[in-house]
Amino acid sequence: MTERTCPEISVVVAVYNEEANVAPLVSRIEEALASFNFELIYVDDGSTDGTLDVLKSLCFKWLKIIELRKNYGQSLALMAGIDYATGTYIVTLDGDLQNDPFDIPMMLDIAKKGDWDLVAGIRINRQDDVLLRKLPSRIANWIIRKLSGVHMKDYGCALKVFRAEIAKSMGLYGELHRFIPVLAYLEGARITQVPVRHHPRVAGQSKYGLGRTFKVVSDLLLMLFFKKYMQRPMHLFGIWGIVLFSVGVLINLYLGVLKLMGQDIWGKPLLILALMLVVAGIQLVTFGIIVEIQMRTYFESQDKRPYRVRRVYGGSHHSS
Repeated sequence: MTERTCPEISVVVAVYNEEANVAPLVSRIEEALASFNFELIYVDDGSTDGTLDVLKSLCFKWLKIIELRKNYGQSLALMAGIDYATGTYIVTLDGDLQNDPFDIPMMLDIAKKGDWDLVAGIRINRQDDVLLRKLPSRIANWIIRKLSGVHMKDYGCALKVFRAEIAKSMGLYGELHRFIPVLAYLEGARITQVPVRHHPRVAGQSKYGLGRTFKVVSDLLLMLFFKKYMQRPMHLFGIWGIVLFSVGVLINLYLGVLKLMGQDIWGKPLLILALMLVVAGIQLVTFGIIVEIQMRTYFESQDKRPYRVRRVYGGSHHSS
């Protein structure tokens, strides 16, 4: 076997407290991709158990370990792994053994033959709790489909195969890993979906629950802004500004007429409360979007990353 300058596949796995699942998943990935030239990148997202120790005990030269200084969340952990990836194709999957690495060769073959930029998995016979996992996921998928215009059956499946240039161009800030298909779409990616296997979690605890549905809705507002108004924000703020200003002028004219007719226009608390809520809501949403744009400008204009790596272990890759 000979070393190649660049691996064909970079597999990125972001983990937080998955001590019992690390070794079995690494072995399965090695078995599934034995005939490929690949590298495996594990990102330890500030685990507090023995996850990092188990990773360092695995003696595979093609295993690269990225140790983050603290827990940054799945999106930034994935960003770190993608930044360090050197493969032509980048594969992401969860570290809980629920995704099946043996689906990767099939997805890679589809990406190559169909010239797809992103091949996303659809979990068939999903092995998760109905109330805590499936129901929130279905609600989130429906909301994202309806509002984003990017029609995917399963946004939450972590098993995906990207062309490297698409993966590296996505800005996975905050908790935007849920919107990877939308982010890829905004980069002009050609996307397809394929059914993949899904296994029950056998060790560790899920990091997801009902609360993520509310986070999805708030992040979706940001995605809608990026999709429709990122290059023309004045079309959003300007139009609504004119509408609100016009309505305000009309109300003032109406109240002025009432005042001239001798009526008392003061003391209408419900109207005042409604106006305050509308103004406050607009201010909060606008402030959130502006801060998000400023955050991106800060990191990207200075070539900074929103995570900090403590150290990197390994750095070779498997050659077939």
